[in-house]
Amino acid sequence: MWFLKASIAIFFVLVMVMTVGCSSEPEPELSYEAHIKPILKKHCYECHLVGGKGYEASGFLMDSYDNFMKGTKFGEVIIPGSAITSTLYLLVAGKTDLSIRMPHGQFPLPERQVEMIKTWIDQGAKNN
Repeated sequence: MWFLKASIAIFFVLVMVMTVGCSSEPEPELSYEAHIKPILKKHCYECHLVGGKGYEASGFLMDSYDNFMKGTKFGEVIIPGSAITSTLYLLVAGKTDLSIRMPHGQFPLPERQVEMIKTWIDQGAKNN
């Protein structure tokens, strides 16, 4: 009898979990121009434009979407569709050594901005 009661309880918990998961709205698509570029402009451009410390050290130029997506002289910083494997996300989310977290002198970014970068990358890092 206890097995039947436990099975029913587990069933109802699973139904509730599935209902909550199904009812959530998908993330609205984020725009590079409207959402991501303003964050970069405010926190990153100073160092990652020609002549800046970040550009000189890494070759990472943020003056255009195309240059941004090229990454650094060490490789890509964005893997469209995968924030968790994108260096940019790891750096701004504080998932790297303290000495290389970004932006230097301004870390950490506000959590909302980190989440926007993560979502935009996971959505494919589109030039929209």
